Amino acid sequence: MASLWRYVLAGVGLAALLAGILAAVYLTAPQAPRLAGSEMAGSEIARSKKTANGLFVASFEPERGVVRQGELQSWLLTLRTKAGTPVEGAAITISGGMPQHRHGLPTSPQATDYLGDGRYRIGGVKFTMSGLWQLHFAISAAAGSDTVVFNVLL
Repeated sequence: MASLWRYVLAGVGLAALLAGILAAVYLTAPQAPRLAGSEMAGSEIARSKKTANGLFVASFEPERGVVRQGELQSWLLTLRTKAGTPVEGAAITISGGMPQHRHGLPTSPQATDYLGDGRYRIGGVKFTMSGLWQLHFAISAAAGSDTVVFNVLL
C-alpha cells in the first residue's frame, strides 16, 4: 500500500512540474503587440485617412508593396485635397518611433521626390524590430498645414 502512495505522489508531483513549465512558457512567449486606447481601435492600421484637421486625405504604402523589417526602404505618401485634387508642392516633415518602447525612428526619413499626381517618395524608412511603429507627417501646402499619423505593425 505504501508503494502505491509513492506512485500517486510522484504522479501528482510530475503533473505539477509540467503545469509549471507550461505556465512559464506561456507567460514568457512573445506576443503580438496590443494596440491600446480607443483612438487606435478599428482603423488603427489604415493606409488611407483624413489628416487631423481634415484638410487632406493621405495614403501611405511601401513602394515595393511589402513592409520589410531591418531594411532601408522607400514608402509613398499620396496627398489629395478634400475634393480629391492632388496636392502639389507640399513641404513634408517626418518623425515617429515606437510608442510602446518610447524611442524614435532609427533613421531620419525624408520626402525625397515628388512623383506627380500628389505622390511623394519618403526615403530612409527603416523598422528595426517587430511591434507597433508610428510615422507622423507634418504637411504644409497651398491649402494650409495639417498633420497625419500612420501606424505600421510588424
